[in-house]
Amino acid sequence: MAKLFSLFFFSASLAAVSSTTIAEIQGPAWQSPLVGQTVHNVTGTVTAKADNGFWIVGEKSSDVRVSNGLYVFSSSASILGSVTVGDAISLSGRVTEFRSSSNPSYLFLTELTSPTNIVRLSSNNTVTPVVLGRDRSPPTRYLSALDIGADGFLSVPNNSSRIEQVNGTLQPDRYGLDFWESLEGQLVTIPKPTANGFQNNFGEFWVHGDWPVTGKNRRGGLTLHFGPDSIPDGNPEAIMIGSPLDGTKNPQPALGVGLSDVTGVVTYQFGFYYVLPLTAPEIISRPDATIPATTLTSSRGLFDVCTITFGDYNVENLSPKSAHLPTIASHIVNYLKTPDFMFLQEIQDDSGPTDDGTVSANLTLSTLVKAIFDLSKVTYSFASVNPVDGQDGGQPGGNIRTAYLYRPEVLKLAKAAPGGPTDAVKRFQLGNSLSLNPARIDPANAVWNSTRKPLVAQWETSLGINLFTVNVHLSSKGGSSSTQGDARPPVNSPVDVRTGQVDSVAGFVKDIFEKNRNANVLIGGDFNEFIQTRSVYKPLLDTGMTDIDEAARIPATERYSYVFDQNAQQLDHVLISPAIQRRRVEFEHIHVNTWSPTLSARISDHDPSVGKIRLC
Repeated sequence: MAKLFSLFFFSASLAAVSSTTIAEIQGPAWQSPLVGQTVHNVTGTVTAKADNGFWIVGEKSSDVRVSNGLYVFSSSASILGSVTVGDAISLSGRVTEFRSSSNPSYLFLTELTSPTNIVRLSSNNTVTPVVLGRDRSPPTRYLSALDIGADGFLSVPNNSSRIEQVNGTLQPDRYGLDFWESLEGQLVTIPKPTANGFQNNFGEFWVHGDWPVTGKNRRGGLTLHFGPDSIPDGNPEAIMIGSPLDGTKNPQPALGVGLSDVTGVVTYQFGFYYVLPLTAPEIISRPDATIPATTLTSSRGLFDVCTITFGDYNVENLSPKSAHLPTIASHIVNYLKTPDFMFLQEIQDDSGPTDDGTVSANLTLSTLVKAIFDLSKVTYSFASVNPVDGQDGGQPGGNIRTAYLYRPEVLKLAKAAPGGPTDAVKRFQLGNSLSLNPARIDPANAVWNSTRKPLVAQWETSLGINLFTVNVHLSSKGGSSSTQGDARPPVNSPVDVRTGQVDSVAGFVKDIFEKNRNANVLIGGDFNEFIQTRSVYKPLLDTGMTDIDEAARIPATERYSYVFDQNAQQLDHVLISPAIQRRRVEFEHIHVNTWSPTLSARISDHDPSVGKIRLC
C-alpha cells in the first residue's frame, strides 16, 4: 500500500509541474518574456542537430510574430546522443538570450540551455518546413523600424538606438529583421535560391529565393538602391546560407548562380540571420560567362575634337611584382579600350608591401604602362604625388596612392610645378590655372590623416580646353557594424570623417566655380560610400556636381561596382560639373570582377568603369 501511495504521489507531482510551449518562450518581441526562468515540459520535434545543440519545433502559433522553433544549447555528448532528428520530446531547461561577449553589437538568440528531463515521446516524425515565398515571404525595402531618418539604415547619427534595449513587438510584415526573427529556430525551405555574390572565408553566402524582391539586377543579384519613397533599400529579403549541418561543403557560388532548394533552420550568428542547411545545395545554373567590353571608345574625327573618354579602376594593392598586374593591363586594353585617361586607386610604391621607406611609385606605374603598351601599342604617361611614408593608410609598407594614366596625344598637364606630399594646391589662381599640378587638396586637414589625399590635376586638350580632375580614395568602412546588428541605424564607420573629406574636396570645387561657373570638373575614384548616404555627398552635390550615373540614366539596379553581404553596391563614383552635364554624357560599369565565375578568378574587389564626356 505504501509503495502504491508513493507512485501516486510521484505521478501527481509530475502533473503539477506546468508545461511551457515554445511559442510562450519565444513571445512576440525580440526577447523572450521568460528569459532567466527555468521551464518544464517543453514539447517539440527535433528538426536538426549540430555539435553544440539541436533545434525543436512545436505547435504553430496563430500569431506570425511568434516563432514555434527553438534552439537547445548543449555540448554534452550524452544529451546530444539522446535525441535524433524526428524525435518528439519533452524537456526542461533555462531560457537564455545569448550573444557573443566579444561583440555586443550582435542581436540576441533565444536559447534553451542546461536541458534536463529529456523524454522521447515518439520517433520518426516528419516536420513540414515553412516554404518561403509560399507560406510566408520576407518584406522588402526596410530593415528595422529603428532606422529613423531620411536615409533609412544609412541615416546619421548612427547607433542612436538599440533593438535589444527597445525590445519592441515584432513587425514581420514590414521589416526584414523582424521577419527573420519571427522565424528564429524554425525549419524553412528556400525554393530556387539565387546567389547574391561570392562565398566568404567560411564558405557562407547570401541568397534570395523564389519570392518577391526589389533591386534585382540583370545578373540576378540585388542592388542597393533608392526605394519609391526615396529611402535607401538595403534588400532585407536576402538571407545568408551557413555551413551545412551534415558536414557537407557548400559550393562556390557567384553573382546570379542558381542553386537547388535549401532546407534548414533559421538562426542568428556572427551579426546576421542565417539558414543553416541540413545538407549542402548544388549549383544548377550559371549566368552567361561573357563580360561585355565598353562600347565607349575614343575617335579622333573632325567632329569629335571635344570628346574625351576616361576610366576609373581601384586596382587593389598594385605593385611592380603583383601577380595581377598583367591582368589589370589586359582589362584596360580589352575591356576599357584604352581610354584617354584613367583614375587609378591603390597604386603601391615600388617595393610593394615591403616596409623599407620607399615612397616612389614610378616603377609600379611604368611597369603597368609597359604591360599596356605590349598589348595595345598605346603609350600612356602617368602622374601622381608621392605620399609621406606610412601616412596614407592601406596595406602596411605599400604607401598606396591615387594616380592618373593619360594619353599625351590627347591630353597634357597644364604647365605648373608638381606638388609635394604636404603641399596644398592653391585652389584657384589668376589665369585659370592651379598653383601646382598635379597636387594634393588640403593635405594638412585632419580629415585626411592616415588616408589617401585627393589628387587634383589640370589638363589641356589640343584645342586648349581645360579640364580639372580630382582623384579620390576616401577612408574605408573598417569598424562598421552589421546591417543586421543591434545598433540602429548601423554604425557606418567613419561616416563623419568621409563627410569631412567630401567637404574638403567641395571647398576646392567651390573656388573653381567662383572663378568660372562653366569649368569642366570631373571627380572620380573610390569614395568608400554609397551615393544613397546623402549626408556624405551633400557638400559636393550642393556645389552643382552631379552623379554621372544619374546624368547618363544608368538604370538604378545596374549601378554597382562592388558586392558585399547581401547587396550589389557602388563605392566607386564619378561626379561631373554642370558644364559637362549639359552636354551628352555616357557611362558604363564594366563587371570584370563582380561577374567573375569564382572568387579566386577575381583580381580586384572593385569593378572598373568607363565614361565619355564632351568638353565643348
